[in-house]
Amino acid sequence: MPLLTQADLAERNKAFQSHSPQELLKWAADTFPGRVAAISALQRAGAAVCHMIGQLELDIPILFIDTGVNFPETLETRDAIGQQYGLDIRTLQATQTMEQQTSELGVLYVTPEGQKECCRLRKLEPLRAVADQFDCLIGSLRRSEGGQRSFCPMLAADPEMNVVRINPLVDFDDQALDNYIETHSVILNPLHKQGYPTVSCSRCTTPVLENEPRRAGRWRHLGPWQAYCGINPTDLETDTQTSIELPQPVIDKVLGREIDFMI
Repeated sequence: MPLLTQADLAERNKAFQSHSPQELLKWAADTFPGRVAAISALQRAGAAVCHMIGQLELDIPILFIDTGVNFPETLETRDAIGQQYGLDIRTLQATQTMEQQTSELGVLYVTPEGQKECCRLRKLEPLRAVADQFDCLIGSLRRSEGGQRSFCPMLAADPEMNVVRINPLVDFDDQALDNYIETHSVILNPLHKQGYPTVSCSRCTTPVLENEPRRAGRWRHLGPWQAYCGINPTDLETDTQTSIELPQPVIDKVLGREIDFMI
């Protein structure tokens, strides 16, 4: 199977710098018909991407991972966004309930190593179970979030899922995101107004003080060294030699190559 590397995507990333998020979403739908989905925890940026997909009436399902310990407000937001925007939201779940997992393995999320394993079981594995259905996954990472995400590319090769990752909001700063949400009255998780800049599992997410970093409430009990769950590969690495396997016609479409079928 032909390989597509992160280095191969460099020119495409440069070319797409002038494209709007909506243009990128349309490009994804056209380039990967029936093989593209958006993955979202339905936080502020993710909710904006869902609104764009619904507004454009694109055939792009939304993959939502129900860890079994989401806040009730998050599940209510999922249902409201799906209904209001006419989206196909597909809920993915772990093979075990949290109670079953705890009975077998204990309370994992109280140590850094255990937290990684808990996130793997409850977030990564449900996504891996459907990864072969897709060639492209759309996210909502933004460089203005800081940290490793400051270097997040618009298009990235994800070898773990063997897909192209697209982040159409990568150049949206906080003001641009706020403006979009306000202009379009985007449905938001009510926890964002209750001291939660980011929202994940109820076991590992707390409110954040005004003078704290926005991700300070994620795994607070583990200290500042733990910031990401690993579901977004660009949070963890930026290796330009990272590669994925895709059919050659798909790679040609991704890279914008002209194909001559004449003999």
